[in-house]
Amino acid sequence: MTDADIALWQQRLPRAFGATPATRALRWAGGAAFVVWLATLLWWFDITPARLWNGLSGLFVILKLMVPPSPGELWMDILRGMAESVAMAFLGTVMAAVVAVPLGFLGARNVVTVTLLRFSVRRFFDGIRGVDQLIWALAYVRAVGLGPLAGVLAIFTSDLAVLAKLYAEAIENAEKKQSEGVVAAGGNTLQALRFGVLPQVLPIMLAQALYFFESNTRSAAILGVVGAGGIGLQIAERIKVRHWDEVAFIIILMVVTVGVIDFISARVRRRLIGVRETPMG
Repeated sequence: MTDADIALWQQRLPRAFGATPATRALRWAGGAAFVVWLATLLWWFDITPARLWNGLSGLFVILKLMVPPSPGELWMDILRGMAESVAMAFLGTVMAAVVAVPLGFLGARNVVTVTLLRFSVRRFFDGIRGVDQLIWALAYVRAVGLGPLAGVLAIFTSDLAVLAKLYAEAIENAEKKQSEGVVAAGGNTLQALRFGVLPQVLPIMLAQALYFFESNTRSAAILGVVGAGGIGLQIAERIKVRHWDEVAFIIILMVVTVGVIDFISARVRRRLIGVRETPMG
């Protein structure tokens, strides 16, 4: 192959011969801009090695004070707060899962064919999901006062839109043959959805609700810090008085509780969805 042939192919396929000078210059400019932006953020937030070292030193002191963990004298309040967090997570998740079912059908493309209505419902989901659960908790604390009711409402509101979106996607992926068979047998649209679509997606809906219940058990602890009830309030009170051994006990109790719920919900989810058997031989 002559130099002329190489030049011809380089002209036809420039990327095969490496990046062009303009592309390399653009990459270097992008890298320099990234470094400048990163340095700006570090300066803005006053993140320095000395400050990080002092923070780690203080964290090590706290970890030493956590050993050995102790329930303290008010251990019944800790157990009551943990039970309250689990109850908050369960009630909020159940409420959200039930209300999300009809909303999921309204947001499904194969159920609601009116584009404007479906688009409005989906944007409603996005708007609710755009607000963090902690923000909802702060709003409900101001609305209904301190206590677990604010936490239940915060979990319900934040999970409602997410579950509705997941349910809508599951409904859109359902097989059409079952609902078509119901219609062919003389059923109406509602009967086709009830007996043709819902039995297909119901196990998936229940499995997703169980997963959210497990996740909300952890979230309920954070909600209590802002006054929405649960074990988070117990943590906040002990952090204020620097009873770090009791904080460590609460953290261990939370880990054990979430682990037990995760184990039980995982077994239930596998039973609902089913485990695909591998072929023998």
